Amino acid sequence: MRIIEIYKSIQGESSFAGLPCIFVRLAGCNLRCVWCDSEYTFTGGTRMTQEQVMAAVRALGPTTLVEITGGEPMLQAQELVPMMQALVDDSYTVLLETSGERRLENVPPAVHKIVDVKCPGSGEGGSFLPENLEALTARDEVKFVIADRADYEFAREFTRVHKLDSRGAGVVYSPAFRKDAAGRTAENALLDPRELAEWILADGLPVRLGLQMHKFIWNAQEKSV
Repeated sequence: MRIIEIYKSIQGESSFAGLPCIFVRLAGCNLRCVWCDSEYTFTGGTRMTQEQVMAAVRALGPTTLVEITGGEPMLQAQELVPMMQALVDDSYTVLLETSGERRLENVPPAVHKIVDVKCPGSGEGGSFLPENLEALTARDEVKFVIADRADYEFAREFTRVHKLDSRGAGVVYSPAFRKDAAGRTAENALLDPRELAEWILADGLPVRLGLQMHKFIWNAQEKSV
């Protein structure tokens, strides 16, 4: 596998937000979201075997929550899938952050899939594979990164049409952040989090408002946090 970085921080998103977490960030992505904060993952990386990755994760212990992220991790599915199973077998709780543009049915059942359905404002709308909805379980989450009202309405309609609340998976609406973000304030968001919260409340949506917690703890431009 090509690995960009392995580090320990606070989980900033999803229902696991706030917990200590070890991040394994893989190289490579075939999407180009206009607000992407991880463009440094598009190329490069260090070639590591499963054993080397596992050793690096264990060295950051005793944290037992591990997130696999990128880039798009499932571009390296052939090597990644058995490594995720190995982490599960080693008693880690494993999260997979993915766009859902790649097939997910082979992801080990114990892995918590966090599937980022791309809204139109990302520039990559329509990239999600609808058949991946059938791979969702109650341990998974569907995330929408929202930059404006049009993105919100897309997410709301997708949530309704696909009956996400009845599938058991959690649903997260998260405001997109500016690529030139600096400091640790909500002004770095493309969409005011308060405005997004008010839309959710007005529509009575059974979704979670997600803020990238790490961007309020550390400078929004910092890496490996």
